[in-house]
Amino acid sequence: MTISKTVEYPVEGAGLGLRRSMMGEEMPTGAVDFLEVAPENWINVGGRYGRWFREYTERYPFVIHGLSLSIGSPAPLDLELVKSVKGFIREHGIRCYSEHLSYCSDHGHLYDLLPIPFTEEAVAYVAGRIRQVQDVLEQRIAMENVSYYAAPAREMSELEFLNAVLAEADCDLLLDVNNIYVNSINHRYDAGEFLRGLPADRIRYAHVAGHFNEADDLKVDTHGAPVIDPVWQLLQEAYAHFGVFPTLLERDFNIPPLPELVREVGHIRQLQEQAATVSRPSGSAKEPAPEVARVHAYR
Repeated sequence: MTISKTVEYPVEGAGLGLRRSMMGEEMPTGAVDFLEVAPENWINVGGRYGRWFREYTERYPFVIHGLSLSIGSPAPLDLELVKSVKGFIREHGIRCYSEHLSYCSDHGHLYDLLPIPFTEEAVAYVAGRIRQVQDVLEQRIAMENVSYYAAPAREMSELEFLNAVLAEADCDLLLDVNNIYVNSINHRYDAGEFLRGLPADRIRYAHVAGHFNEADDLKVDTHGAPVIDPVWQLLQEAYAHFGVFPTLLERDFNIPPLPELVREVGHIRQLQEQAATVSRPSGSAKEPAPEVARVHAYR
């Protein structure tokens, strides 16, 4: 059953993570509806890469997905990074800024995304840091549910922790469907039940990606392979429950030629169209898409 709600999404349709390795390849007309980059990889980039990136931001709606905010770190927030991201958002008309609900630094970069303890103390700490970032940016941010392989000092479930952070910080959600699937296998919970427990009104867009099968009961989130059928099926379930929301394909290494990526993006669009058809009564006219806000106002 689809949840009845009014949500204003920052973008719409099916998107793709833009990588520097794609430079020189022409994006087919109509192949993607929006693009995503990590701001740290593009802030203050000039030369031919800068010109190439500017060409794309002038042609497509963009969202950004940060790598190094390290929201759960015991180290102080990097407010200079936050200010740089703010300038980047304004310079390129970025429609949404998301980050990982994890940490990757402690007075130095750790080169991995580490799990935040699922505790009430961590909820308060992380939510306070998210509010601080939103105050500097003067807009809301979206936090991504991450894959994790250990749960230190656990006092609550992953779902309880995620929902508590979103509520206390009053921030949005970047829904990573692949991470739900990976975690459900590794930590033995029901992926559909987790999905249905998320707050519909906080979803801004979603990620799908591939992963590595270390064993039948151990999956590793890699973004280095095609999306598998169970993840596509979970995305279908999400559309059936929440309605269609913007969804982006991530691929970070073993990146195939652009036509292959475009085919996967096309599969996202196909699932969206199927879900939209199922959710409308037979013979009814398609409702017009709501006007998309340029940037979410901080509220």
